[in-house]
Amino acid sequence: MSLHKQPELKEAVLHLPQKEKDKLLVRLVGKDKMLMKQLHFQLLEDQVDLEDRIEKLKERLTVLFAEGRNAVKNVPVYSNYKELQSLIRQASGLVNEHEKITKDKYSEIDCRIYILNEAFRRFPRLFEKSAVHSSFKLHDYVKARVKTTTNKFEKLHEDLQFDLQESMEEMLSFAMEHGLV
Repeated sequence: MSLHKQPELKEAVLHLPQKEKDKLLVRLVGKDKMLMKQLHFQLLEDQVDLEDRIEKLKERLTVLFAEGRNAVKNVPVYSNYKELQSLIRQASGLVNEHEKITKDKYSEIDCRIYILNEAFRRFPRLFEKSAVHSSFKLHDYVKARVKTTTNKFEKLHEDLQFDLQESMEEMLSFAMEHGLV
């Protein structure tokens, strides 16, 4: 149950002595891994650490696509729509976690564009218009990823958009050519 649905509990917590609040906060943070990662980043890391995180994320994405395998199942994805979709989802999950922790929109969009461009570059025949019925789920998923990425890109400051423009145009060009927009 949410705290905002119980205003009397919220008031009681806010009126606790500071020492008790601190104890509760530390206990609660320890129970939520994502919250722990977010607080670690916000409280203990700086711009250099953010750049390191971005570099490590890009390395993980590169390895994921270079292997051409789903790291969870360790199976090739060269000709299988389901496995390519799984690979893209896995890569997107890495980016989702990065964004939740850092709240860095630029690196999030940069990595999302990278994921789509790698999928398009490495597995172009899986996106052909004459593809079989089993590819519809992959195409629908990728269409949604393209739309989401485009929307987020458009919300970036124009200077940041300029830095990503070339890779964004590459992604959109392929998507339009293959009916994914």
